[in-house]
This record gives sequence, structure tokens and C-alpha cells, in this order.
Amino acid sequence: MPKLRVLSGKEVCKIMSKHGFIEVRRKGSHIIMQKKEGNTTITVPVPDHEELRIGTLSGIIRQSGLPRLLFETK
Repeated sequence: MPKLRVLSGKEVCKIMSKHGFIEVRRKGSHIIMQKKEGNTTITVPVPDHEELRIGTLSGIIRQSGLPRLLFETK
């Protein structure tokens, strides 16, 4: 399995935006992204940091339901 890229919070939000998520608000150092799917809403907080830790990025991927492939090295 390829390694996850080192990404900033803004880069992660950009990837998520391309796949249906929208920024609904900012609170402190976190960007709140949401996506409506049917009757549910997926809400994912993304830290607005220069470099996200691998565990944090893994949690964001899991919560968002997006394929890990989008965040891996090429």
C-alpha cells in the first residue's frame, strides 16, 4: 500500500471540495467541511495546519468516506 502524502489542511480541503464537500465554517484553527448524502450529512473537521500528521489524515479519510488513493503518493 503506497504511503500517504504530507499534506496541509488547505490541500486536504481542496481534495475534499473536488469530491462534493463544502466549507461550512471555520472555528479557531479548524475548517469544518460537510457533504450531504441522501438523508444524512457527513461532517469532517480539518485542522488548518501547514502539515497534518499521518494519524490525523487517516482519521479524516475514514470520516469522509473518500478513497485513500486520493491522498497517497504517486
